[in-house]
Amino acid sequence: MQTRAKQIAELLRVLANENRLLIFCALLEKPMSVTNIAERVPNITQSAISQHLGLLKAHGILDYSKSGQNIIYSVADERVKEIIDVLKKHYCNK
Repeated sequence: MQTRAKQIAELLRVLANENRLLIFCALLEKPMSVTNIAERVPNITQSAISQHLGLLKAHGILDYSKSGQNIIYSVADERVKEIIDVLKKHYCNK
């Protein structure tokens, strides 16, 4: 149980960033490239978006595929999608 609690705490730490939440929410709509994400997430550079994507990918939250020269990011962990859905239900629709 302690190991599981540690894993959950790490997941929440990774998600506990406004920019990463905005990026993740954009990717819930559809898979996107860094350029597409930058159009949806204001006030953050493409370089910073790439760094956040790398962290999310490293924790297994996102996946990616290559399409020509573009890298397309998508949600890999449906459990995180469910967490975000609960947060949206209780905090975004008020």
